[in-house]
Amino acid sequence: MSKIFLPETIKMVITDFDGVLTDGCVYISDKGEITRKIHFKDVMGMANLKKAGYKLGIISGESNVAIEMLAKKFLIEEVHQSIRVKIDVLKDIIERHHLSQDEYVYIGDDVNDKECLEYAEYKITLPHAPFSIRAIEGIQITETECGNGAYREVADCLTT
Repeated sequence: MSKIFLPETIKMVITDFDGVLTDGCVYISDKGEITRKIHFKDVMGMANLKKAGYKLGIISGESNVAIEMLAKKFLIEEVHQSIRVKIDVLKDIIERHHLSQDEYVYIGDDVNDKECLEYAEYKITLPHAPFSIRAIEGIQITETECGNGAYREVADCLTT
C-alpha cells in the first residue's frame, strides 16, 4: 500500500520522463542507437489517469521517441522535450490550464527538477533521487523505484 497522499482536487499530473517513467538507464545498441525501458505498469497508470479524466504532462530534459509515442497514444495535453529550465514550462502549463497549486502534482527525480519540485504544493520523487531532492520540504517519496511502477503508484493514488 502506497504512502503517497494526493487530494481529490488534483486535475493534472505533470512528470519528468527519464528516471520516473524509465529505469534511469540509457541503453546503447551496437549501432549507436539510444533506447530506454518503460514498464507496462507505468503505461497502464497513464491509461488509468486518462480514463479517469486527468490531464497529463511531460517535461523532459531530453528528446525521446518514446515520449512522442506515449503522447500520441494517450493524447497527452502537454509534452515538452529538450527543456533545460523546466520551471518556466511548468508555470506556463499551470497558467494556460488555469490550475491552482492544489490542482496538479509534479513528479521529478533529479536536480533539473528541483525548482519545479520546490514550486509545486504537491510534489513526488523516487527513492533513488539525490538527497537534495529527497530533502525538499513537503516532498513525498514513492515506495516503488523508477521504471518499475513508480508512476503507476502515483496514478493509483488518484484512480483507486
